[in-house]
Amino acid sequence: MSEPSDLRSRKKLATYRALAHAARELTAERGLEAVTVDDIAAAADVSPRTFFNYFSSKEQAIVGVEPAVLEDLAASLLERPREERPIEAVAAVLLERMTTDAETARRWLLRAELVERYPSLLPRHLAAMADIERTLVTTLAQRMGVDADHDLRPMVVVSAVTALQRSTLAWWNRGGRTEPLGDALRSAFAALATELAKP
Repeated sequence: MSEPSDLRSRKKLATYRALAHAARELTAERGLEAVTVDDIAAAADVSPRTFFNYFSSKEQAIVGVEPAVLEDLAASLLERPREERPIEAVAAVLLERMTTDAETARRWLLRAELVERYPSLLPRHLAAMADIERTLVTTLAQRMGVDADHDLRPMVVVSAVTALQRSTLAWWNRGGRTEPLGDALRSAFAALATELAKP
């Protein structure tokens, strides 16, 4: 993930990540109801007031998506080889995020696990996923040279790939899997691409 160049932005990003990390880890350890904003702020070594400069609630801190992630997803999709089909390009971008950085993969898995354990997190989780999908649809439409408001294809492609990613993460996260997560995602994306390529 690209890092901001100026010191102030880097400090803000570090604080955001520290709060989100603390929120997820404390929730996994203690349970959702047992964790407060004060707990999260203390674990990140900031004040509760600072917490609310970044998040509106502990739920958002647990399952929200970092704004820089959206920028990176858009940039990565635009940089994919032009000869790739749209579905291959979107799948490659998501697969790269899940396989090149162990901490990113762990965040996604923990987020999925917490949403499954605590259904009250689902609305915030769905809002975050909608932000990701909206970014990918807009960027894919730009890559394809179409208007996403009038051409359904970018939304269909992104919806299919992101739904498959969520399903595969949930399946893999249920435990007992010896297959690496990256391999499971590659197989799932390849199967989807093959099916959509059929007449």
